[in-house]
Amino acid sequence: MRAPLEASSGVLDSSFQPPGFSVHRSDRVKERTGKSKGGVAKRIGKLGKPHTIAETLILPAAQDMCRIMIGDSAAAKLGAVPLSNDTVARRIVDMSNDIREQLIEFVKKSPYYALQLDESTDVAGQAQLLTYVRYLRDKVIEEDVLFCRPLQSHTTGEAIFNVLDIFIRKNGLAWDRCVGLCTDGAQAMTGHERGLAARVQQVAPLVKWTHCMVHREALAAKKMPVLFDSVLNQSVKIINLIKSRPLNSRLFGVLCQEMGSGHEQLLLHTEVRWLSRGRVLQRLYELREEVKWFLTEIKSDLAKHLDDTMWLASLSYLVDIFDRLNGLNLSLQGRETHILLLADKVQAFTQKLDLWHGRISRGNCDMFPCLTDFITDAGASHDFSSLFQSASEHLSAMRKQFATYFKEDYRSFAWVANRQRLMRLTLLILPQSPLRLSRFGSGIQQN
Repeated sequence: MRAPLEASSGVLDSSFQPPGFSVHRSDRVKERTGKSKGGVAKRIGKLGKPHTIAETLILPAAQDMCRIMIGDSAAAKLGAVPLSNDTVARRIVDMSNDIREQLIEFVKKSPYYALQLDESTDVAGQAQLLTYVRYLRDKVIEEDVLFCRPLQSHTTGEAIFNVLDIFIRKNGLAWDRCVGLCTDGAQAMTGHERGLAARVQQVAPLVKWTHCMVHREALAAKKMPVLFDSVLNQSVKIINLIKSRPLNSRLFGVLCQEMGSGHEQLLLHTEVRWLSRGRVLQRLYELREEVKWFLTEIKSDLAKHLDDTMWLASLSYLVDIFDRLNGLNLSLQGRETHILLLADKVQAFTQKLDLWHGRISRGNCDMFPCLTDFITDAGASHDFSSLFQSASEHLSAMRKQFATYFKEDYRSFAWVANRQRLMRLTLLILPQSPLRLSRFGSGIQQN
């Protein structure tokens, strides 16, 4: 794996001089101070800390350590390093521009490149367009963040395309080398006439649009039967009753401390954060006794749900199934992935859905640990056949949803996946026997 792009040494050292230049003592001091402030600015930029931290904390702390460990003269020398707010900001901007220029040059040299875009709203309510690029560098596919730009007004496909087009043309990139575009399935991205994909295909005929597989997975898992949907909504109401009111939140935290709970607070559910449902429900399930006690104390009608065995069993099932979905969602993320690998993961998950559907239809829930433990603790006096029926319908419907959102057939590209598996197998054989490796390789060439 190649190291990420870094600012070149000339940017870190503002006193860089051409070869053969006569270096005096003052020039050496400038060179050292330039490297010092460049290194500090680089660390501040990587950690995302305020620029003022260099002058208010880092420099005084470094002087204190030098004064104690080396002496006053060494500490005095550090005072020559300029680390003001403006200095650090300029140096970070210089490094950022240098990295961007390197990336642009690599993309220009690549015969083809592909883009992945996502529009989202930040905490300040500003719409941001984040764009990634994949390109070929020294026969290796690389991926980096290309740019992040605010959308000043509308978030339509035309507005997004204008921001993207301005960046591409301003930096001298060729549209005719763009062969891939990956977005979510929003109307602004997929509209036939004014959507981003349609506008890009007008200037880049080779572009093939791909619906983001992480987004598709979230859409496929969104629909639920009425029973589980009501349990989810009631769970959100319980959590909001406690979390949205500061007094209730503090009192609930005190109650958890007194009861020796593993957690002291619930988690808020956010619709746009696809992983939050599983974590929110798991925390509620783990603190169900504490929540029941608290709701009873404040005389809330929601306390009756935590006395309902079938409701709690449904909650335990949701905890298990969302845990599996979160695992799939996370496996679809990350660097150095490709659509064939992700398609294999989705296919494996759909096969698991078929297996789970068959088992739970027969009353076997061993694949769902929370549900299994709850049913065991509840005892044989309770009948959970209706729950199993709802879970069976849910798994069957989810299987159909996955088939709807993942229609592509990649069997024609099996030779690519087989070649990658062959390379991994070769790496496993290599440490064992060079002779076996040579024979294995000769067999490949003969085929």
